[in-house]
Amino acid sequence: MEIAVAIGQVHMCPVLRSPLSHFPVRPYQSSGKQLSMRRFASLSVKMPSHYPTSCDTFVVLAPAAAKDRVVFGKNSDRPQGEVQEVQYFPGATHEAGSKVKCTYIEIDQAESTYAVVLSKPVWMWGAEMGSNENGVVIGNEAVFTKVNPGGLKEKKLIGMDLVRLGLERGKSAREAVDVITTLLEKYGQGGPCSQAGDLFYHNSFIICDNQEAFVLETADAFWAAQKISSGYRNISNALTIETNFDLSSEDLKAKAQAAGFWDGTGDFSFASAFSDGDACPRYAAGKKLLEANASGEGNFGVNDMVSILRDKESEICRGVDAKHPTQGSQVSVLSKNGHSCHWFTGTPDPSMSVFKPFIFTEGVQNSKHIVAADGSTTLYNFHQKANHSAELNSLLRDLEQRCISEIDQILDCGAKPEELRELFKDACETEYKFYK
Repeated sequence: MEIAVAIGQVHMCPVLRSPLSHFPVRPYQSSGKQLSMRRFASLSVKMPSHYPTSCDTFVVLAPAAAKDRVVFGKNSDRPQGEVQEVQYFPGATHEAGSKVKCTYIEIDQAESTYAVVLSKPVWMWGAEMGSNENGVVIGNEAVFTKVNPGGLKEKKLIGMDLVRLGLERGKSAREAVDVITTLLEKYGQGGPCSQAGDLFYHNSFIICDNQEAFVLETADAFWAAQKISSGYRNISNALTIETNFDLSSEDLKAKAQAAGFWDGTGDFSFASAFSDGDACPRYAAGKKLLEANASGEGNFGVNDMVSILRDKESEICRGVDAKHPTQGSQVSVLSKNGHSCHWFTGTPDPSMSVFKPFIFTEGVQNSKHIVAADGSTTLYNFHQKANHSAELNSLLRDLEQRCISEIDQILDCGAKPEELRELFKDACETEYKFYK
């Protein structure tokens, strides 16, 4: 598309009564600390070197997060050519005794489910990441363990199913932990996690709301959860919980010892007992990015998380030519007062994509361009064909930054439902028009 539209004539966030020009437009500047790194310190976190590496998930809380908010971020790295859509599902009530078909198996349906917005591969029922109307946000990671690897080929619940189920049924982060672990113990986890049927793994999760976060890690039916009340945390493709955890599967230590995963001496470490592999450099990279940008007092916000997700040198951000490109990204800003906002790309490579804002409200609308038809979305198709010139990228970044400024005002001051209903829809369709 020929770019002949002035910045001031395009309005991606038509939600505030005040003209867009009333808000300052500024190019994003980080906190001044270096984001990209040439070397990463080796950590004790392990993963097998022959397994694919994909996805990174982050959460930042007070005192680092600005305005006492909670900031979540995830890059979803998936196989080449796999399209990710953003779907909204309203809350619903269900008949007693009814079932729900997940990706591979049917399970008992809940009496009621919450409204959710999900970033999901088009071929599966579950989701890579998403949020619900209560401000609960979940993202998962593939982890590779020594526990029952052969059982992973049996079709049960996959980690992405558990993400969606936790959001549909969890009123808080703590409740979502209970939902996921209860279903894990009842139905198990397993089945192909790629459309090609060649990817199998156990799962870890970051689960958060506007008060706290949990890191939940699993090894088949074994699990442990660590509560995060302040500061920051990240996960990647490795177990990270060692001796310090707040919740666990029943008789975890005794069962791990009986199964031969722990010899019973010294402090029990979940990661040491169940991990299978070498050091995970991207977990170390993500941790360093957080240390560089979330160590201040109350400065970390949506722009900082977006910058982390766009960091190429650390390989947190993966381009479309990578074996497992970043196929979709999400940033959520959870406020203790009023609205929270969930930003989705719905397109590959966040450094070449636009984060678009979704706020739960009565009658909220989605865009047809970010929902799949015939295995793909029109936004994905036109994004892939577009000439992502420096001029186009600069224009879209400026629009994105204006939108971020407006949304920050909404999180501070509130807005009427009618001002928010078409927010995400309009942002998607504005981006689509630039590529068309």
